Amino acid sequence: MLQTLDRYILGKFLSTFFFTVLIFTLISVFIDFSEKVEKFITEPITLREILLIYYPGFIVFIGKVLWPLYTLIAVVFFTSRMAANSEILAILNAGVSFRRLMRPYVAGAAIIMVIFLAGAHFFAPWINRLRLEVVHKYIDKNADKGKTTNVHIFTAPGEKVFVQQYRKADSTARNFRLERFDTSGLVFLLQADQAHYLGGPPHRWRIKNFTIRTFEGWRETFFDGRGMDMDTLIQMHPGDFVDYQEQQAMLNTPQLMRYIAQQKARGAGNTRKYESELHMRTAEAFTILILTIIGMAVSARKIRGGTGLHLAVGIALGALYVMLSRFAVVFATGEAMPVLLGIWMPNIIFAGVAIYLVRNAQK
Repeated sequence: MLQTLDRYILGKFLSTFFFTVLIFTLISVFIDFSEKVEKFITEPITLREILLIYYPGFIVFIGKVLWPLYTLIAVVFFTSRMAANSEILAILNAGVSFRRLMRPYVAGAAIIMVIFLAGAHFFAPWINRLRLEVVHKYIDKNADKGKTTNVHIFTAPGEKVFVQQYRKADSTARNFRLERFDTSGLVFLLQADQAHYLGGPPHRWRIKNFTIRTFEGWRETFFDGRGMDMDTLIQMHPGDFVDYQEQQAMLNTPQLMRYIAQQKARGAGNTRKYESELHMRTAEAFTILILTIIGMAVSARKIRGGTGLHLAVGIALGALYVMLSRFAVVFATGEAMPVLLGIWMPNIIFAGVAIYLVRNAQK
């Protein structure tokens, strides 16, 4: 049960946190609007798309990135004010242990974590997809970096597709080749002048002007389908030729897990940025708890510099965390270390910092 002290600190925590979110969100929106206003004027974007799709998605996107930092700033601010007013000292002198004092802070962090986890895993990807659709349509029309020439795609273990040229306008692949292998080598080869996507799943393609070769040891079977059309199933779809930088952020967690499993089943090795996004959604939630403890330990001591010095230290620690987390993402996606270790490394390091600060905090 929450006691009076818990309710008092928890109320200060949550009210300061949501006020911090409001202030920094407004600042972020004003900055973004000043950068995008020319596009909003020159492009045929509607007011509804700006106010009801783009900016709600932008607010959620900024919140997902900066909620741990907002938490740290809020904790440092209100705890420092309590320390400056000798409230923390009075609480400790009344016989309340430092560990007991941490209880409402952990409870507040847990509430924020639950909201963050629900948003990051389910709600944020949905609204972020809507925002990015507006971005790709009006603001950054060249955001799609998917290859359309000389593309190699693994469609299943032992099965590979090569497309010399793919046209996104009508989902047509030219100079198409499908190869299947087993332990002995190449066993199947389909070559076609053109392959046109018909829909799916299952993903149906219409092959035009083709030849098929099958190999059994030294024996070769040849089928000449030049001048003919054939409908067939191939585990390849137009989405394989699309690659947005933030594409992983458009999938909720069940979709993300299915996509990773599908790509691994196909033998593809381009899943690291999707795995990083999956682990980051949980890791950043635990960052909220760690930064809450750090902020409390740093600002609970009454010092000469007061709130200003506490805020400076807190913001410096937050900036260090953000920088370290960006490096960790680069290392995780760049195969410099295992994805799980790379994403959780900032939390491991800052958890050590939190333990050290709590042990040496004023008690």
